[in-house]
Amino acid sequence: APTVLLTLLAILVFAPWARAQDARATVEQFVARLSEISVTDMVVTQILTLYDPKDSRQQVIGQQRLLIKLPARQRVETDMAGEREVRLLHGHRLVVERGGKVFEAPPLERAHQRAHTLVPFRRTAADLLVEWRSLGVLTEVARTVRAGARTVTVIGAREGDRTSPAVWLDPEYGVIRFITREEGPAGVKLLDLAFSEHRKVSAGFFYPFRQEIFLDGKLLSVTSVRNVEVNTGLPDALFDPDALLKGASR
Repeated sequence: APTVLLTLLAILVFAPWARAQDARATVEQFVARLSEISVTDMVVTQILTLYDPKDSRQQVIGQQRLLIKLPARQRVETDMAGEREVRLLHGHRLVVERGGKVFEAPPLERAHQRAHTLVPFRRTAADLLVEWRSLGVLTEVARTVRAGARTVTVIGAREGDRTSPAVWLDPEYGVIRFITREEGPAGVKLLDLAFSEHRKVSAGFFYPFRQEIFLDGKLLSVTSVRNVEVNTGLPDALFDPDALLKGASR
């Protein structure tokens, strides 16, 4: 009996620590692989389809251009239903041009940006784990599962748990699914981002050509990537929030 008790205590005490180490090791291996890839900027051309959560047959389709300049600058240009919107993320600043007006986004809108989810270059494993914990992911919980023909690590959710914030990490593709909770006017809802149809766009770097967002299990949007260009030499002026506020970065 004492032996059994000691074994149970060892499982309770050391298993969470071991799982946390496994999660960190998996993230460190992925980040180490990324460090060998040279990407300074990206231009992504894509089609964005928005769905009405109450009726998936109701949809709006638009064109979008995503410009990324590492490590922390992003510009999203969207043309939809005759309206144009520009979102410029520079570090912790988010400036939005919409409907002929330009404004600095409030903290809640800024929190919805996921600049590092798809392109986590120049970041350490510790950086990613801290960011995921800030979004409610229990990084000490980790397990491996099969996703199609691939083996991935699920960080943050135990087997059978479909509602806790979690990161699904593929050792080659990166994050293929991200589950978190988002607070909005209607309260807190479950946000599920799924990334698939990965294609190699640069040596060792794969990008998801299909991206889906679900809100409380209902399809909210689908992004279909048409083209990805890497290392094009994007000018810094495109990512200047003050220039956009003054109307000079359009």
